[in-house]
Amino acid sequence: MSSPTWMPDALSAEQRRLTGTCWRLVEAQHRVSTLKLVDSLDEQALLERLIEQTKPPVPPECRHLHYLLSTPFRYGSVYPHGSRFRRAGMTPGVYYASRTAGTAVAEMTFHRLLFYADSPNTPWPANAAEFTAFSVRYAGAGIDLAAPPLSRDATAWMNRTNYESCQALADAARAVAAAVIRYRSVRDPGAGANVALLSCKAFTQHAPAERQTWRIQLGRSGARAVCEFPEARLEFSRDAFSADPRIASLEWDRN
Repeated sequence: MSSPTWMPDALSAEQRRLTGTCWRLVEAQHRVSTLKLVDSLDEQALLERLIEQTKPPVPPECRHLHYLLSTPFRYGSVYPHGSRFRRAGMTPGVYYASRTAGTAVAEMTFHRLLFYADSPNTPWPANAAEFTAFSVRYAGAGIDLAAPPLSRDATAWMNRTNYESCQALADAARAVAAAVIRYRSVRDPGAGANVALLSCKAFTQHAPAERQTWRIQLGRSGARAVCEFPEARLEFSRDAFSADPRIASLEWDRN
């Protein structure tokens, strides 16, 4: 099937104002990992500043934001691998998030499993990995791939391994100053909604709002995710992500 072609003029006519709250997960070690390398909080602060200086610069329009929001837009170095709405190379950043924490957990679980699919000799982790889920509100001109007429090309937008159509669409969206792309998750077994923010100007808050702590345990029977507050549990069987050919071939029975 040929890839759909949406020129900027046609895409501009489909823009609408999109608003909402989105969720994203990061490893819970994003701050405390440097504590074990120092003897005091002052030393940790100094180490964090030194590490900060080695990273690509934050774009001026994003510098007022909390680092959890601005980090995906630090595109001063080569993006090694393409993603759904971002090409590889020196390309503008994209903030990927989900409509609910549950969908964000499913996305993270998939990518964790993908690592083990690519590393068949790596044993399952003995302990659950801890993640921080955080929400933020967004608003801006955007396009909804789950709504007509764009939804007619859902097969292209939801391709599990080939992102060329989505990357071309993102190029056209940027050309008409669209800041938000709303789309269906192909990782979440429940097909929850995702958003891709093409600009940090889409944030309506300077820092994350609500936070949750999730623990994700991987093993030969599948994956389990637990949140203590608010209490929530998610379970993903071996078959939960098997529609993706990379997970379908994953070796589950390992040490």
